[in-house]
Amino acid sequence: MEIRSSLVSAFDPVQWDAFSKEAETGHLLQSWGWGELKAPFGWLPVRVAVLEHGHIVAAAQVLCRHLPLDLVTLAYMPRGPMLSQPLSLRSPDSELIEAVLATCRRRRAVMLKLEPEWPDTEAARQWMSAWRLSGSSWSVQPRRTVLVDLRPNEDDILAHMKPKTRYNIRLAERKGIVVAQGTADDLSDFHRLLLTTGERASFGVHTLDYYRRAWSLFRERDSVALFLARYSGRTLAAILVIAWGKTAYYMYGGSSDEERQRMPTYLLQWEAMRWAKARGCQVYDLWGIPDVDESEVGEDIQAAEASGVLSHGMGGLYRFKRGFGGQETRYIGACDAVLNPVLYPLMMALRTHRNQAQQAQ
Repeated sequence: MEIRSSLVSAFDPVQWDAFSKEAETGHLLQSWGWGELKAPFGWLPVRVAVLEHGHIVAAAQVLCRHLPLDLVTLAYMPRGPMLSQPLSLRSPDSELIEAVLATCRRRRAVMLKLEPEWPDTEAARQWMSAWRLSGSSWSVQPRRTVLVDLRPNEDDILAHMKPKTRYNIRLAERKGIVVAQGTADDLSDFHRLLLTTGERASFGVHTLDYYRRAWSLFRERDSVALFLARYSGRTLAAILVIAWGKTAYYMYGGSSDEERQRMPTYLLQWEAMRWAKARGCQVYDLWGIPDVDESEVGEDIQAAEASGVLSHGMGGLYRFKRGFGGQETRYIGACDAVLNPVLYPLMMALRTHRNQAQQAQ
């Protein structure tokens, strides 16, 4: 058994990506390409793996970022680690976790934040406890999502959707919406729609260079598609989807304020699902819904917003994604390994203060 870190030795990107696709807990955000996407934007991807006879059997990609004054770092493991079997505390998974923690300490990390894509179960909580991980309210990835099963035929997938969603897909077709795959030349249009949506829904948007790099990296891996919904020559909505292993992920999307009555976003998602299914994907991940149970929301979305069950403005997103009839899944959430007990409370206090200041604006 060999333990390898990219800080001291090289990995084969092809071998790494193959494992991230095939491992039972593999994920797009643990892929080589995702680390390369983040590298020019302040994050250093550090890879750690356990190998047997030259083959990776457990691995993790950690993104490290220098904090002010460059004296310490923040370590973040999105949707990892990639273990040989879920929630295993046995070898080689135990060796991997110990090696990751040692590597983070070597990088002077105040903490290691993990967000595994494991369902919120007692077994997952026991795993956290065994590795001295504490739950954290500071999360980066959505804790709850909707997963659409792509294994049935298309008619059956449609049949599992809510009637209104099926109606809106057909309405978009009848109202002249045409969905086509875009190229790199369409990324500026895509970014314009993202900015419009970000302003409307109050969320941040990366630079155009970020999306161009994402497109380039995953285009090289034949894994990305940009879908554009057009009407009378105008692009009304666009989404970027990445297929990785058996799952296709709806990563980014934006829409215009024009012609929304033609329901272009519904047809966009359906065509993306059809594309993913044709590639052999078994799951379409709609990438995040508000972290509330469907039973709490009920049928009256406006009432749920008024009562505070849903945050203001999130009702439309919740209704849209739930309408596609997928399985709602809740993950264990963010957890922290505290590596510097002195600085960790200060870091969390500063973050809380910053969040409160932003909310007050």
